Amino acid sequence: MHIGEFNTLKVNRFTDNGAYLIDEESEEVLLPNKYVAEGLEIGNEVKVFVYTDSQDRNVATTLTPLAQIKEFACMKVKDVSQYGAFLDWGLEKDLFVPFSEQDRRLKKGQWVTVYTYLDSITKRVAASARIHLFLSREIEGLTEGDEVEIVIGETTINGIRVIINQKYQGLLYENETFEELIKGSKRKAFIKKLREDGKIDVSLRKGGMHDLEAGAQKILDYLESHDGTLPLHDKSSPEEIQEMLQMSKKNFKKSLGILYKQKRIKLEDEEVKLS
Repeated sequence: MHIGEFNTLKVNRFTDNGAYLIDEESEEVLLPNKYVAEGLEIGNEVKVFVYTDSQDRNVATTLTPLAQIKEFACMKVKDVSQYGAFLDWGLEKDLFVPFSEQDRRLKKGQWVTVYTYLDSITKRVAASARIHLFLSREIEGLTEGDEVEIVIGETTINGIRVIINQKYQGLLYENETFEELIKGSKRKAFIKKLREDGKIDVSLRKGGMHDLEAGAQKILDYLESHDGTLPLHDKSSPEEIQEMLQMSKKNFKKSLGILYKQKRIKLEDEEVKLS
């Protein structure tokens, strides 16, 4: 039985409290009635997450937490006590962050990126906000332009912190995002720049010609659905371009250049028109 992880277990027996699931070593865990699917029978296999309840008993759930052990996630602080902070990680029991695992005291309502682990003494799943201790210090196997998976973290004055491939920390610049990003969500992204100081910049869009071609198509789509007219020009503000087309001014101007060279648009003083 792996605590803090998903397990595939077999139904061994039923009681008034729920179904008891069993692993290959004959260890049982309760799946409470509320998570027992209709039609479940003895011998059926069930994929469940196993953790400890408020009385330190192993319990199973079909709910999906924001993180298993040895994973990073961004979670909201639900409460704070004299012992530490409690995070909402999607299960009935909150995830505990001891004061000893906090660089700064966490506050209720705050979002924080943490690393989850199994406490060797209590055998409970816990979390650490001292994520620098668990991030890889050496960047290996990444090159600029690579597609990666990121976890959206906290917003700072420099940008949005992200966790890359559950291994590295990166930064996503706010002026390069054109949609609402939900903290704790997982997204596909692309490596924009690997810095000499070991820091990593990421983008939600693939760079280079692929991005420009996507921008050019977006401009064409807008023109075709608005009577061939786009009320923007090369002197339009970045805010106007972002609001109307959800792209940066830099990509807008380069995409206009592509379409102009292809003779698909006409550039007027105050607008763009289809040729």
